[in-house]
Amino acid sequence: MSALNRILARLWRIAVIAVRYELNIWRSLGIWVLRLRTVPPGARGHRYAGAVTPLMIVFIVVSAVELPIVHFLLPWETVRLVVDIISVWGLLWMVGLLAAVRVHPHFVDEKGIRVRYAFSVDVRVPWEAVASVRSRARTVETGRTVQCEQTAAGAVVSINVMKQTTVDLVLREPTVLDLPQAGGQPVVELRLYADDPAALVADIRDRLAAATAGGADRVPGGPFVGPGPERV
Repeated sequence: MSALNRILARLWRIAVIAVRYELNIWRSLGIWVLRLRTVPPGARGHRYAGAVTPLMIVFIVVSAVELPIVHFLLPWETVRLVVDIISVWGLLWMVGLLAAVRVHPHFVDEKGIRVRYAFSVDVRVPWEAVASVRSRARTVETGRTVQCEQTAAGAVVSINVMKQTTVDLVLREPTVLDLPQAGGQPVVELRLYADDPAALVADIRDRLAAATAGGADRVPGGPFVGPGPERV
């Protein structure tokens, strides 16, 4: 492949990602406005947007205040119209970004836990893969939403909010999760953020206890046997 073709292929991938991101922003805004449910019946949702919501609201309010000010300061009607359209689009875009982190909570059901961050992270961990869970506040080094740390046992993945995680999910054995950001590395621990970590930990422990009490899918002396991670 020539250098030009590689550049064009890369630009095409960037364009596809940008279009998907844009569509997901507006989809999230529609879900929020229409109050559609993204947690299936029988599952319990756990929010993680509490830490980031105040900051996003500040940006939204500042943009809303700037819009009429800029409108009246511009003397050229055509320029004013273009700027107004861009400003309204930007304001709604930020509201859609806020909607994305609010309408896609984590949730737990009879199959496992589904860990999400807006529409960029969505991974399911089945109960048979979970060894234990604990509440522990941690700070990560960078602002990237998904971070991987290599240990002797396997990868530790942190899905953070504002550089914070509050729940540690320890897996029974190194497991490859349906998480593209992990690069296919076997994961031994998944760390995530929840607004109410105690409630999430208690919910997970209840589900694990129920799965253990069922016993029908348990192999004597071994871990639970059941379906692997699924994409919903």
